[in-house]
Amino acid sequence: MADKRFHLAWFMNFTPDEWREPFGQGGNPWDGQFYIEMAQAMERACFDLIMIEDKLMVPETYGASRDLSLKHAMMVPKADPAPLAVAMGMATRHLGVVATMSTMAYPPFMLARLSSTIDSLTKGRFGWNVVTSAEDLMAKNFGMDKLPPREDRYAMAEEYMEVVGKLFDSWEPDAVVLDRKNGIYADGSKVHTIDHKGPFYQVRGPLNTVPSPQRRPVYLQAGASPRGRDFAAQHADAIVSVANGVEGMKAFRADIRARAEKLGRNPDDIKVFFCICPSLGETEAEARARYENVTMSDNFVTDVLISISAITEIDFSIYDLDKPLPEKLVTNGESGTLDKFQQWGSGKTLRQLAAAGGGGLVSSMELIGTPAQVAEKMGEAMAEIGGDGFLITTPVLRVSRRYIAEICDGLVPELQQRGLVRTEYKHQLLRDNLREF
Repeated sequence: MADKRFHLAWFMNFTPDEWREPFGQGGNPWDGQFYIEMAQAMERACFDLIMIEDKLMVPETYGASRDLSLKHAMMVPKADPAPLAVAMGMATRHLGVVATMSTMAYPPFMLARLSSTIDSLTKGRFGWNVVTSAEDLMAKNFGMDKLPPREDRYAMAEEYMEVVGKLFDSWEPDAVVLDRKNGIYADGSKVHTIDHKGPFYQVRGPLNTVPSPQRRPVYLQAGASPRGRDFAAQHADAIVSVANGVEGMKAFRADIRARAEKLGRNPDDIKVFFCICPSLGETEAEARARYENVTMSDNFVTDVLISISAITEIDFSIYDLDKPLPEKLVTNGESGTLDKFQQWGSGKTLRQLAAAGGGGLVSSMELIGTPAQVAEKMGEAMAEIGGDGFLITTPVLRVSRRYIAEICDGLVPELQQRGLVRTEYKHQLLRDNLREF
């Protein structure tokens, strides 16, 4: 009988979590304890992994100022995900931990060394969310006036992946011999320079860390454009996507699998995670009321517009909230996110786009109801899609202890009772758990 299970992952960022609303104060103080407890809750619920988002700038596109971003704590402050991944990984035994790191910010050697180290510290449970960054403000923090065009960033990223791959392989699997009798720790004949000289990178190598349990981290990627999908199909172990409903999810997964096969990869080695934002209550009416209470608030609309302005570098404050956008907008930033947000031709006002965008930007389908109702919808959707998993988050990535409990102690048990998600971990390595089904 076919395995009907799908994977569960959690999407978060290291920023002030829910702080204005009831049941807030999740991420205060900044000592990481809240996130360690979050990771432990996810592990009890048998999630495959937690992915930590990141940006490398203080947004100042919306209203041509950083003031509103700081006032609302929207995308800032934001702490480094790599140390948090270590803390979460050291406090758990099975859960995968994934940090977002940009190919435009980290030299390949530094990223390979850091990833190898974290993978060793977590005993083979580290993943790298590969991003090329999309904000010129970020570029100004790393010696550039602005980011290269998107196609150039992908060309650089292709070479970057080649370089880090060579670095991970610069030690042969049996290079460490630990021969105490003869006083040999590592066999020098099995550690090699890579001598890479390409159009964008020159790296000698070898890596100065021993091979980690997975040899390389699990690669995650979120390519939405045709070029991004090719990149993800070539390199990723898991792909993160926001699609439009069940048909959109099914089409996206089929497209990725076709691209992977064309590139000579086994499509089953790539797991596609679709973002969702379940809203739960003891009744469907309660769940819907809670959802609407959040997404229709003025604070929420502003938060969404600050966020979409930051990642597209378009100042949405110049447009009338109660009128449709006057023209179809384009960006050198996150173009897929922009297209999904603006819903060109829908006739919706900017306020309506922002309210809908709160769910739609990070949710592939509406999931509002009791835990049992939502679990049933998730199972039906995944049966139609064909696999592989859901990435759970909230509309603006803020989370509270209450929401964690609702998911881990409310929704997940309903999924487990239906045989839809794992109830135990069979493997030590993150990659093996992902490939289990």
